[in-house]
Amino acid sequence: MLSRTVPKPRLQLQTTTLWQYPSGQYGKGGQGDPNYRGATPSYVIWNLLQRYTLEKHLVVDPMAGGGTTLDVARDLNRRALGYDLQPTRRDVFRADARKLPLEDGKADFIFCDPPYGNHLKYSGSPACIGELDAHEPAYFEAMNQVFGEFDRILRPDRYLAVYTGDSWSRKGFVPIGARFMAMLEQQFQPVDHVAVVRGNRDLQKGNYHQAAEQHNFYLRGFHHLLIFYKPEARSRSTPYRSKSSRRRSRQAGTTRAAAPKRKTGR
Repeated sequence: MLSRTVPKPRLQLQTTTLWQYPSGQYGKGGQGDPNYRGATPSYVIWNLLQRYTLEKHLVVDPMAGGGTTLDVARDLNRRALGYDLQPTRRDVFRADARKLPLEDGKADFIFCDPPYGNHLKYSGSPACIGELDAHEPAYFEAMNQVFGEFDRILRPDRYLAVYTGDSWSRKGFVPIGARFMAMLEQQFQPVDHVAVVRGNRDLQKGNYHQAAEQHNFYLRGFHHLLIFYKPEARSRSTPYRSKSSRRRSRQAGTTRAAAPKRKTGR
């Protein structure tokens, strides 16, 4: 019996803080390596770049993995740089995210999908953050170094996003998303916190749900998408908006900022 390919729906900007798309990739060609374990859904990166970047902007992924960020950026006519401890493609440069070979203030946008502890095997190198247990302080100390590099390489008046999941094992639960939010807020201005529905096939397996019921734990149903803004020095001004967002605002007859001011009233 021949299998029928279900057409992928048209890409469009997500407008709530709950994102879902029925495929890990968009379009006919796809983006990144679909066989790379833990690959980021390309529609997530597409949405971010549409909102927070312009054509020719430099997009940097310090943990490029299967290269999804690079492909999406080039689809949208952005420049792209990818780094990884264990490159899987020729256009990904070997580097540690804690010490990137990039000059200060060069990136217009940073996207990072780091390991969520040591649940998956990556390089096997002791220098790899993916070998660190999220239950141990060393994991968050390493990620704090990574976030420090973000501050160094990102231009002022620009954005970054971190895509992460929480960790649960027999040792207990680690709220990685909440920890990262607090850490990043020490250096950047928070824009928003989005929940991205997981499309992992394991969530469709009945035995996984049975185990969750029997042992009284929860399967991870979503990822955190943490969006931050780097203001100008000594400024907490209204964040930069891309031309596309300004154009959409004019068409709607309203003026909208990516991080609107908090309103007060009854």
